[in-house]
Amino acid sequence: MTSASQTLDSETLVTALKAAGEPTRLRILALLSESELTVKDMTSILGQSQPRISRHLKLLADANLIMRYPEGAWVYYRIAEGGAERRLADDLVGLCDPGDPAVARDRDWLANVKREHAAEALRYFAQNAAAWDQIRSLHLPDAAVETAMVALLGDRPVDRFLDLGTGTGRLLEVFSGIYRTGIGIDASTAMLSVARANLDKAGLSHAQVRLGEIMKLPMPRDSFDLVAIHQVLHYLDDPAEALAEAARVLRPGGRLLIVDFAPHSLEFLREKHAHRRLGFSHETMLGWTRQLGLEMDKVLDLGAGAGADKLTVTLWLLRDPRFNIAGADRGLETA
Repeated sequence: MTSASQTLDSETLVTALKAAGEPTRLRILALLSESELTVKDMTSILGQSQPRISRHLKLLADANLIMRYPEGAWVYYRIAEGGAERRLADDLVGLCDPGDPAVARDRDWLANVKREHAAEALRYFAQNAAAWDQIRSLHLPDAAVETAMVALLGDRPVDRFLDLGTGTGRLLEVFSGIYRTGIGIDASTAMLSVARANLDKAGLSHAQVRLGEIMKLPMPRDSFDLVAIHQVLHYLDDPAEALAEAARVLRPGGRLLIVDFAPHSLEFLREKHAHRRLGFSHETMLGWTRQLGLEMDKVLDLGAGAGADKLTVTLWLLRDPRFNIAGADRGLETA
C-alpha cells in the first residue's frame, strides 16, 4: 500500500505536472537531480536569460518539485528531498531519453560548470592551506582520526546524517556509506563552495550542504539519527549552546559524535587561528551533555606523541536515551 506521503490529490498532481510539462523546466529537473545549482549556473548551462530561468524555477518551486536554499546573495536549488513530489520528479527524469540531444548537451555543460567550481575550490585551498597545515602538524594525521571515527560509529545504517560546521564536506564523504541522506551546515559560503566541489567529485548525490548557523539550525527538532561536530567547538564563544542545538535536532535513540582537542596550552592558536577555547576536558563535556539529557557512550583520546606542542584529539560518542517513538520526552530510558 502506498502511504499518504507518497501520493498527491488530483489538483496538486495536475499543478505539478503543468509545472514540469515544459521543455526547459523538464531539463532543469534533470539537472537538479544530479547536482544543486544556482541561477547563474543554470543560465550558463541552458543558455537562457536570468529572468527566464528564475521564472521557470519559481513555477517548479511553487509545485514543490524543487527546493531553494538562500546563501548570502545567492540561492541554491536542488530537487525535492522526499515525498510524492520527489517521486514524481524522479519518475519524469527517469523517463527522459539520456541520448536526447538537449539532455546530452546539458550534461556536458553541467560537467563544465562542475570543473569551474572545482578550480575555484583549489584556488581557495591554495590561499588558506598554510594555516591548516600548521595546525595539522600538531596532531594525528586526518586519516587516522577518520579511521577512529568510523570504528567508533560502526557500520549501522542511519536514515539522516547532519554534519555541523561541515567545512570541506569531508565527513559527508567519510560516512557516505552509512547514511541515506546527508546534510552539511556551514556559515562560510567559501567553504560551502569547496564542499560542493568535493561532493560532486565524489559523486555523492545523496549528500548536500547548506548555509546556516550552528547556534540556530534551520531544521526541526528530532530530525536526524546521527549528528557530528568535528573540530568546530573550539572556535565558538559558547560551545554549550551549539551542543544544545545539536541535541535538539537529534532523534530519540540518535547519536552525537563530537571530535575536538583535549585541553592544551598553545596560546598561538588563539592569537593566529581564531581558536576561542584551548580544548575540552572529559569532565566539561560530560557536564554539558548530561544537562541536555544525553548519555555518554564512548570516549577515545588520540595522542600525537610526546612533546609539549602536540595536541590530543578526543572523540566523544553520545546517545539520546529516549524511546525511539513519536512524542517521547527527552530523558526517558530505553528498555
